[in-house]
Amino acid sequence: MLNALKPLRYFFDLIYPELCDICNKSLVRGEKIICSDCRIDIPLTRNWHERGNSIEQIFWGRAPIVAATSYFFFSRGSKYRILLHKLKYSGRDDIGIALGSWFGNELATCKIFSDVDFIIPVPLHPKKQQLRGYNQSEKICVGLSYALNKPVDVKTVIRSEFTNTQTQKNRMERWHNVSNVFEVRNAEKLKNKHILLVDDVLTTGATLEACCNAILSSVNCRISIATLAFAH
Repeated sequence: MLNALKPLRYFFDLIYPELCDICNKSLVRGEKIICSDCRIDIPLTRNWHERGNSIEQIFWGRAPIVAATSYFFFSRGSKYRILLHKLKYSGRDDIGIALGSWFGNELATCKIFSDVDFIIPVPLHPKKQQLRGYNQSEKICVGLSYALNKPVDVKTVIRSEFTNTQTQKNRMERWHNVSNVFEVRNAEKLKNKHILLVDDVLTTGATLEACCNAILSSVNCRISIATLAFAH
């Protein structure tokens, strides 16, 4: 039955081909989300093997993390900005899963990231998650989980307060906006574990700092950070 449906699927692929989310070129078999040319051009940070990299330095003196990295650089004029916008606001959770998987394949080559025990997304407040339909950071975690073969935990760390968007806020305003919004439940689960804390975009680091410190004030564990993009 499945073999009989293949010609029909190929026919629809010809009439309604999947398009690259960056350049709108038709995707060929084996390509996903973006075409091979656009994937090759992703401005990767490639600093996941580098200790003391520019991303880790953001958290120096702010949160005692083990390591930190991002998959690619992000700027206002970047053509890859559309991927983050579609992931966050257009219901394209498949983008988060796919890019998370690509990112995870890179992190799997680093012992410091491959030995994590749990992958935890920076949580959204339930009200915001209901409005958006899902937590975009959780979708990135799903992709990372496929590649790293580590479980995703979405219940232990929660966001207990609804806050306004961080967009257009400066560093100090961002910190005050999220300073006491995270809580840890069942902290014993994370005791002595290595946690990979995940978010979509790193800008000032205020949200990740607040989340890290909430976790570390509740339980003895180690935290590393991974974000899909780094706004530099």
